[in-house]
Amino acid sequence: MGPVRIAVQIHPQHTDYAGIRTAVLQAEEIGVDVVYNWDHFYPLYGGEPDPNVGKHFECWTMLGAWAEQTSRIQFGALVTCNSYRNPELLADMARTVDHISDGRLILGIGSGWFEKDYDEYGYDFGTAASRLRDLDASMPRIVDRLGRLDPPPTRHIPILIGGGGEKVTLRIVAEYADVWHTFGDQKTIEHKSKVLDEWGAKVGRDASAIERSIGVKPEQLQEAEAFRSLGVTEFTIGVTGPDLDLEPVKPWLKWRDSANGLR
Repeated sequence: MGPVRIAVQIHPQHTDYAGIRTAVLQAEEIGVDVVYNWDHFYPLYGGEPDPNVGKHFECWTMLGAWAEQTSRIQFGALVTCNSYRNPELLADMARTVDHISDGRLILGIGSGWFEKDYDEYGYDFGTAASRLRDLDASMPRIVDRLGRLDPPPTRHIPILIGGGGEKVTLRIVAEYADVWHTFGDQKTIEHKSKVLDEWGAKVGRDASAIERSIGVKPEQLQEAEAFRSLGVTEFTIGVTGPDLDLEPVKPWLKWRDSANGLR
């Protein structure tokens, strides 16, 4: 099991971009390991009277800016929606941002779920099953294109796949992911992690090499050691506009350092 990492997901909503820029710099300064955004076109919550109304910014143009703005921190989308970009194009985008950042991008991807994004931007929403089929078909194309680009990526770009579906998603994770991200209580994480291990055996891969990553709330710090005992090594805390307050992250950083034997 690898070292504990603390990530922050900056929800790019209900704030001006200057606030996002400042939050990313602050995250790097206080010692956060990874900063994520998300791949949506509208707020997911917090708007009044409609929760999906308010200021919002696009994912991948933002990642290009973060690549230049930062120098140490890893970063990526949690997660890119597979539906919104041709897989070959996405691979090229990831390779380019990888070079801009000198090898700090994490390529997060998932099948998509937010219907308003699809409807407003003209994508076919389909069904959960059809979106998963599309993700399944896209992954080998992404991997193939990454291997054919000139110049190639600076290194193997870590692929993060989000989701917990046991019949399809975890099989895709077992085949392609370096990091698996999900949500749930301890019982859920323990069960789904075992399912992932089983899929790894079926596809001929040691799934213990796949980093386990979960989304947590600041107040769950007392559960951190229990999650760690289940193999979780990356913990992601979400912050949103207008304040993008990183203070609740600092106790997690202190625990990380203790868990990693640094204090």
